[in-house]
Amino acid sequence: MCGIVGIIGNTPVNQAIYDGLTLLQHRGQDAAGIVTIDDENRFRLRKANGLVSDVFRQEHMLRLQGKIGIGHVRYPTAGSSSVSEAQPFYVNSPYGLTLVHNGNLTNNAALKQLLFTLAKRHVNTNSDSESLLNIFAHYLDQYEQLSADNIFETVRKTNAIIKGGYACLAMIIGHGMVAFRDPHGIRPLVLGQREVEGKTEYMFASESVALDVVGFDYVRDVQPGEAIYITLDGQFHSAICTENAKLNPCIFEYVYFARPDSVIDGVSVYAARVHMGRFLGEKIAKAWADVLDEIDVVIPIPETSTDIALQIANVLNKPYRQGFVKNRYVARTFIMPGQAQRKSSVRRKLNAIATEFKGKNVLLVDDSIVRGTTSEQIVEMARSAGAKKVFFASAAPEVRYPNVYGIDMPTCEELVAYNRSVEEVAEIIGVDRLIFQDLSALFQSVQMENPAIHHFDASVFTGEYITGDVDQAYLNAIACARNDKAKARQAKQATNLEIHNE
Repeated sequence: MCGIVGIIGNTPVNQAIYDGLTLLQHRGQDAAGIVTIDDENRFRLRKANGLVSDVFRQEHMLRLQGKIGIGHVRYPTAGSSSVSEAQPFYVNSPYGLTLVHNGNLTNNAALKQLLFTLAKRHVNTNSDSESLLNIFAHYLDQYEQLSADNIFETVRKTNAIIKGGYACLAMIIGHGMVAFRDPHGIRPLVLGQREVEGKTEYMFASESVALDVVGFDYVRDVQPGEAIYITLDGQFHSAICTENAKLNPCIFEYVYFARPDSVIDGVSVYAARVHMGRFLGEKIAKAWADVLDEIDVVIPIPETSTDIALQIANVLNKPYRQGFVKNRYVARTFIMPGQAQRKSSVRRKLNAIATEFKGKNVLLVDDSIVRGTTSEQIVEMARSAGAKKVFFASAAPEVRYPNVYGIDMPTCEELVAYNRSVEEVAEIIGVDRLIFQDLSALFQSVQMENPAIHHFDASVFTGEYITGDVDQAYLNAIACARNDKAKARQAKQATNLEIHNE
């Protein structure tokens, strides 16, 4: 996942973009970047590896002048963790163009070849975002004069050739800002506005919470396949730039990634998680009727599952306790390519309150189980703290397939539920009993907040990829790029590059 922010208005945007990115930090901790356009029509750019608070110092903020800008926090799903792949990317022609992107293009390899064939454009990194920028630039370059219609036609041609999930923000020097979203609406993008001295300023962000902190009012979501163009003088234009646009938001946004205080596609993330907890609690009450009396306490695994666990406790009429304390100031793990590093990271981030476990049968609640490594370590912590029995409930169904639309989900072989029964997974993570949410209940939890959503991207649970272009060859290719050995190699290459640059 990544987080993007864009603001166009009548006042300096540097601080507001910075503040917005800090609210989206959960979507990416690998790198951060901001680019603005100053009064002399020059890009002012700062990007580097690290958290938002690490990347931007006072001297950087002072240089980021301008009343229009975009920002990005990176969670790498393609390419490496080198600073060269941090966003925003920019090209000098046509006009001067810069772009940020949340998502993943499934045909990036073909796009790079096509770019060279069509326009002799060279893509210098492995980032699909750079490919997307150059595709957009190639089609935009066909117009000597830019109008809203020309920009929308550029987005149409771009949408026709790129595949995958994407939400994008671009700036064109001398013209304005363009926002567009993939035809399936897989990745989120919201629009806000505010009035400043009688003039309207606009803001785009991955989640509505970023609007709140800088005083923008949530207006609506950018629709699937929609492009919005806002000129430097504040003119607002929008158009649907694809055929057969249909909302299929990523269900994992509501389960795990998005903040609970966000609204995405008309759905309160918090309310959806409350519904998840109620449905899962009702399933536990029926499926575990023979052991309900044994459960002494319900304990969430911080932080996403806290609202879910509280509802489960209410349904089961069991005490709810905070049994784990999360260290909010643990040093950032740059990349965790191996199991040993993931294990040590869990121990650094969570600590058990022994009195809540000693001599008790506990029901642990988490948002999902992916590799199983984290769950296994947490179960060990609970037993070490004195728990007699450990039951485990997952607010999501079994994750059995990789995500290809912007989430760095492991390969099938690294997913603990792949080709395994619930009982086999329970044995691996070391619990006495394990239960997963039903997929239909997960869908219903979100649809209760917005009945207009009829379909979701739920490929990590079903293996069905809604863009229709994902085959076994592609999955094999990303498996080679995403497994632990590949990530260790990428981390080493990134480190060597940065040492060389220094």
